[in-house]
Amino acid sequence: MSTEVLLMGGFLTLIIFVLMIDLLVVGGKSHIVSTREALGWTSVWVLLAMGFYVFLKFYGHLLHGIETQEELNTVIRQYAPELRFKMTDFEGMLGEYRDHMSMSYLAGYFIEQTLSIDNVFVILMILQSFSVPLRNYKNVLLWGVLGAIILRFIFIFAGAALIQRFDWVLYIFGAFLVYQGISILFKKEDSHKDPHDYAIVKFLSKYFNISKEYVGNQFAIKHHGKVFFTPLMLVLVLVEFTDVIFALDSIPAVFSVSLDPYVVFFSNIFAIIGLRSLFFLLANMIDKFRFLSVGVSILLTFVGVKLLAHTWLEHIGFKSSYSLYFIGTTILLSIIFSALFPEKGKRTKKVL
Repeated sequence: MSTEVLLMGGFLTLIIFVLMIDLLVVGGKSHIVSTREALGWTSVWVLLAMGFYVFLKFYGHLLHGIETQEELNTVIRQYAPELRFKMTDFEGMLGEYRDHMSMSYLAGYFIEQTLSIDNVFVILMILQSFSVPLRNYKNVLLWGVLGAIILRFIFIFAGAALIQRFDWVLYIFGAFLVYQGISILFKKEDSHKDPHDYAIVKFLSKYFNISKEYVGNQFAIKHHGKVFFTPLMLVLVLVEFTDVIFALDSIPAVFSVSLDPYVVFFSNIFAIIGLRSLFFLLANMIDKFRFLSVGVSILLTFVGVKLLAHTWLEHIGFKSSYSLYFIGTTILLSIIFSALFPEKGKRTKKVL
């Protein structure tokens, strides 16, 4: 247990340390993020995510402190019951377990990245609806990411505990994802809710002092002895609220490729922390991916069916690499078809 806590603490410290460098050193002042800066930070987060894959590939067993055959068998029963070993010696089985773990992480990471594209669109809508100055986008998204890390930590480990205690929770997750996947295909364009209509925004506006204007990049100010929250705080709360909503899709989706809470957590977190820089890259191109919603629909339906049939898939030894291949193919085809068959008569709106 001490090894798990140390490694978890170490990776979280690394993530927060890099985020703080971005906030305090690189982005000490509010500014409009350029495509070059966004590309640079996107590269940093992708490299860190792939670095974690390499760690799992060679040292993944350390996350659960596996040192004996008995400990390996216990972890397999809990988190990877579908794994069928080809090797018979302990070191060989440990290597197969790490391969399975690392592939599951990659599959979860790509699922989360794909689902995050829709999240980018909703966050963009919120920022534009509240007329947030472009120079404040970066600050709002950074604190939004920090909040998302805390919320997802709670959701994922609570979900893992529920699954360990009540296996039928997986069927609820599966049915929900199939429903979400099918409903996306029939969702009307521009059907997103006006952010001002959210109950949480109305509640905050009614019971808290909210200033009418933005004050630099501050979330709260003091005026005549009273604390006033700026509209930037409303935006931050709404961004966190939408992340909770999206987590209802993404977390069960990643549980379809791994029941290991550490794999689910870090695949989510590495995708989420890269979302902020990815936002600035995709904001001006989001309308070009006309078939991405179809790809998201297919992915959600696929992982939902996978959860519903998880007992049967465990029986036949379904490999996590199959999920990764399917996810990668779906994403690639969505992008290729979007490029080959652009929507006629619609111009991409430049927002940044």
